Amino acid sequence: MRYLSSDEVLSAVAPREAVDALREVLKGGFDPATDPHRQKVALPHGEMHLLPSALDGAVGVKVLGIQPAGSDVDVLLVQGSYLLMGGETLTPEVVMDAAALTEVRTPAVAVAGVVDRLRASSEPLECVIVGAGVQGRAHARTVVDVLAGVREVSVTFISRSEPADLPYPWVESGSAAADEVLGKAGLVVVATSAGEPVVVDRQLRSNATVLAVGAHTVDTRELHEDVLRGAQVIVEDVGAARREAGDVAIAVEKGALAWDDVVTMAEVVRGEVALDPARRVVFKTVGMPWEDLAVARVVASQVQAGAR
Repeated sequence: MRYLSSDEVLSAVAPREAVDALREVLKGGFDPATDPHRQKVALPHGEMHLLPSALDGAVGVKVLGIQPAGSDVDVLLVQGSYLLMGGETLTPEVVMDAAALTEVRTPAVAVAGVVDRLRASSEPLECVIVGAGVQGRAHARTVVDVLAGVREVSVTFISRSEPADLPYPWVESGSAAADEVLGKAGLVVVATSAGEPVVVDRQLRSNATVLAVGAHTVDTRELHEDVLRGAQVIVEDVGAARREAGDVAIAVEKGALAWDDVVTMAEVVRGEVALDPARRVVFKTVGMPWEDLAVARVVASQVQAGAR
């Protein structure tokens, strides 16, 4: 059984390849509603998350150890591994770094749901990313890679302080400059650790595409409910969103949105729901086990083939 380090995972697959892998699973008829639920197991110190899934020819599970809030242990907040197994034999085949897999998978999912909309124009795209951590930077790489040769992309980050080694311009959160760049952006990615809204309706274009990826519990959110009011709202799966997507659940609770108006990523990817270019689109993701497996299969196959 082979172990793939963080560097090996990150170098094995290009962002656009991860996006394509996710879309192919959905176009092939997979129903995310059938995916096993994320399991959260309380531990004496923190908790464990288990994300098992099965797709044609493979099964896998991501195991994460998550430090509790306020922990002073000098380790990463989230650590873990992904175990890829044979679909029929259930023989362990590859173990890979879970943090690196998540770094690839999360932006691939967000972009996969709206890539047709992003590619529909050849005009330059102004992308603003709120949050300059691992996921914010990974989303920048994915957006640029997926739109390479289609349209020019400019990226600006919004952060509370100047990020170290950031290869893009940045502006300070809450500043007039932040409002200005948000107001011009055709694509806004919100990837923060905030539990309360950091983006409100007045800051955004009426036809902006908004990808919300940071909050992942039903009682936390990054977007004010008015951002979702009147928008086309996409989720990976309605059941998963009801359990984990506070941005959507709170908007429904406050009367800005109805669950019946929410559409799924699969419906969009398969062309069953058209996205209106004149309306705002909000895609809220929480991460599902099938997505990890879809990307892990590509990583493993690329490494095995020696493609990179």
